[in-house]
Amino acid sequence: QVQLVESGGGLVQPGGSLRLSCQASGIIFSIYIMGWYRQAPGKERELVATITSGGTTHYVDSVKGRFTISRDDAKNTVYLHLNSLKFEDTAVYYCNAYRSVGAVRYNYWGKGTLVTVSS
Repeated sequence: QVQLVESGGGLVQPGGSLRLSCQASGIIFSIYIMGWYRQAPGKERELVATITSGGTTHYVDSVKGRFTISRDDAKNTVYLHLNSLKFEDTAVYYCNAYRSVGAVRYNYWGKGTLVTVSS
């Protein structure tokens, strides 16, 4: 059974920082592309950042220079460091594990962790 469990969300003031963690089980973590998505109230879920098995990262423009994604394959964990937080970063943040083998796609989601940026 595949499980992705996020943690680290909470209430933070604008300009503050948080570190989100996502621990995976039930998959060979090291071969998956890991990602963080977010969904703000009334909006669609959007990609925030991804990291490949080789460590290549990708960020949505709105978080470049502020957020950092990293992974620790020994701990089956992916992290998202959120710095210089803004009101518009308020959302539920979801962890994602993705892999494709030919036409077969493996796509798993966590249940999310809430980040609230408020003064």
